[in-house]
Amino acid sequence: MVAQNKSSMPNVIIIFTDDQGYQDVGVFGSPLIKTPNLDQMAADGIRFTDFYSASPVCSPSRAALLTGSYPTRVGVPKVLWPNRPGGLSNQEWTIADMLKAQQYATACIGKWHLGDELHYLPTKQGFDSYFGIPFSNDMSVNPNCKVAENIIFREGMTLDSLREKKWRKSKVPLMKQDAVVEYPVDQTTLTKRYTESAVDFITENKDAPFFLYLAHTMPHIPLYASKGFKGKSKRGLYGDVIEEVDWSVGKILRTLEILGIDDTTLVIYTSDNGPWKLDNGRGGSALPLRGFKFQTYEGGMRVPMIAQWKGKIAAGSVCSQVASTIDFLPTIAYLTDGEMSGKPIDGKNIWKLLSGKKTKSPHEKEGFFYYKDTIAEAIRYKDWKLRVVKDKIELYNLSKDISEENNVAEGNPKVVRKLREKLEDFDADLKQNTHRF
Repeated sequence: MVAQNKSSMPNVIIIFTDDQGYQDVGVFGSPLIKTPNLDQMAADGIRFTDFYSASPVCSPSRAALLTGSYPTRVGVPKVLWPNRPGGLSNQEWTIADMLKAQQYATACIGKWHLGDELHYLPTKQGFDSYFGIPFSNDMSVNPNCKVAENIIFREGMTLDSLREKKWRKSKVPLMKQDAVVEYPVDQTTLTKRYTESAVDFITENKDAPFFLYLAHTMPHIPLYASKGFKGKSKRGLYGDVIEEVDWSVGKILRTLEILGIDDTTLVIYTSDNGPWKLDNGRGGSALPLRGFKFQTYEGGMRVPMIAQWKGKIAAGSVCSQVASTIDFLPTIAYLTDGEMSGKPIDGKNIWKLLSGKKTKSPHEKEGFFYYKDTIAEAIRYKDWKLRVVKDKIELYNLSKDISEENNVAEGNPKVVRKLREKLEDFDADLKQNTHRF
């Protein structure tokens, strides 16, 4: 591959964790979890306080990130399951498709969860390579999956047992390209192996533009940490897991620095949705937000986000404007002169927020919408948030009530009416303009 002009063709790395709570990073207020690398990344770049995933669950949030659209628009409104129909159509235009057309090297490492049939896998969605598990780590294996000739079987499994149509919870396969190479995967090694693979990819492509989508399996349950991290955190196993992810971030950032490409690489870190509501410290924390994964309260969809690009993003910046994972595609398109698909999408170019050249969110005029499955449950419009679930109307002023404790709908009927109309109008329009192939 011919080397490109890095000033106009930046490398892009998106690190996407699974079910990490808003508070579960030091700079976002975690009292017990130590994240020195993420804290330093924020010190060297920008932290977004009002950043949202486009769904409170995994498959839809991943579809949204890659396509720049609310999940319903691209046909992935719900969680996908192994060996069941459905996935992100390979006719969609993903970030990887866009950058591959720009002669970028593209790699997906980690959790995919956008369909496990061959035509849905990353190598059919713009990625040159794939290494990871095809869905959540509490699921099972698709008995019809493609198997590599040199597959490694563990825990007494065989090809015959893999082919059985039997649900084996949390016994998941590790894939390389489109074939299973290990079954079941040793989950204690996943964060480390993903990181090693990411470092190898970065090193191999240091002289030409690349896009790395690193979607960590953790901290989705069941939780696993490697020997070097297990039992180390004051926050228990969940803390161990996050601290190992933090180590991974540090390893990647140091690799960029050693290779001399940290000033030509945009690195973004965020989560797919809020934390599980679990006892005994097994789940994360969304404090001071209300709610958890599966919910359209802030704790289900507002997530930590940190971005770094040495020399382009001012060190120590903080942005309190609304932004979302759906904004990644149009922003990256702007930075790389990438071509958009021409189909309607929902994301906005947020480079002016990232670079500190603008103080207002591009979502301010229209609003940001909270979907659960195919249902538009809420809208954030400036500081106001309206939530309508089963005819229960809730209105919060998030600038004064970040924890959504005081429902002020009764005292603000005009605001309720205006926001409900915006919510219903947007949802009707979206459902008339879904992507159809």
